[in-house]
Amino acid sequence: MAFSEQDQVFMARAIKLAKRGRFTARPNPMVGCVLVKNNKIIGEGWHRVFGQAHAEINALKQAGLNANGATCYVTLEPCCHQGKTPPCIKAIIDIGIVKVISAMRDPNPKVDGGGFLLLNKAGIQTEHGLLEKESRNLNRGFVSRFETGKPWVTLKLAMSLDGKTALADGSSQWITGSLAREDVQKLRAKQDAILTGIGTFLADDPSLNVRPESSEWWTQLSGDQCHFIQPRKILLDRKGRANLSSKFFNNMELDFLRQKEAKDVWWVKDNQLVKVRNGEPINSKKTFNALSKIIEYSAKNQVNNLLIEAGHQLAGAFISANLVDEIIVYIAPKLMGKDAMSLVNINVDKMEQCPVFKLKNIKQFGEDVRLNYLVKSNC
Repeated sequence: MAFSEQDQVFMARAIKLAKRGRFTARPNPMVGCVLVKNNKIIGEGWHRVFGQAHAEINALKQAGLNANGATCYVTLEPCCHQGKTPPCIKAIIDIGIVKVISAMRDPNPKVDGGGFLLLNKAGIQTEHGLLEKESRNLNRGFVSRFETGKPWVTLKLAMSLDGKTALADGSSQWITGSLAREDVQKLRAKQDAILTGIGTFLADDPSLNVRPESSEWWTQLSGDQCHFIQPRKILLDRKGRANLSSKFFNNMELDFLRQKEAKDVWWVKDNQLVKVRNGEPINSKKTFNALSKIIEYSAKNQVNNLLIEAGHQLAGAFISANLVDEIIVYIAPKLMGKDAMSLVNINVDKMEQCPVFKLKNIKQFGEDVRLNYLVKSNC
């Protein structure tokens, strides 16, 4: 399908709008919408908050009755099923939109082409594939969950110049400076779940919560931040050594404007899933006999993006199991010595066995550097 230069401009605007929902739309995909009439934008919107109006509805509200006869540019195929909100298709048809151009089809089998079919039956012309690569990349976790049955898995690591990630006693706070650590908070805020292992739990006593209230990137957002919900926390603890009174298991969180109860923490103890709510275990019959099963279970429970923050043993295990899609490494300008722990623990006997990654980008934070790598199959 050939799209005009003007089409590209309007869809690029829709993609830019979609990004505004990166912290609050999850686990729904980020979606942006632009309504155009006589080559002028008459309405635009994005999916602000999970459970609230979708991008198309927000754009239609802005345009009002002027939307009759307009073309709708939307980054994802309009939904045609009842979820937490009514399907967008009905509103698009009722207002009199004449054409819908989507960046991509919705990989969710509840939609996948069904939205276009209903629009066509109503006499509305549809096209898709405009800036599709950009749209897929925007929601790569959402796409991965439906197309592969696993979330997009990011492994976050921090190391010294000599490739060490923790001292011999396991301590690692803080390898990097404050600016790099602030970037980690932004990374966490985009995740649906954060996973760690018992080694990191015992050494660092982490909360693994997002702490954005003093962050410039957070305060510059609109009022939607009051709807932010912390990512789910997952702890892998083979021998059941975790103390449930730890702050890691505290489900009560300050949601910046009000107190609310967060999601249950998943404690994988002796390969058995135990859900923990406010420090109290809730038995589960789910058993995980491999890391891949944990990943699959996460996808089935609406985890699009999973962040791993773990020590060298667990990090190496995920890499060895080919479960990592992206590696983010923060490098600090310091040396930690020969007795410190290496970045990851993997077994490699020959050069051709070495996992290979492709550099995506480099960014500096103060004296620290962040490297983003993709596994080659995702390039």
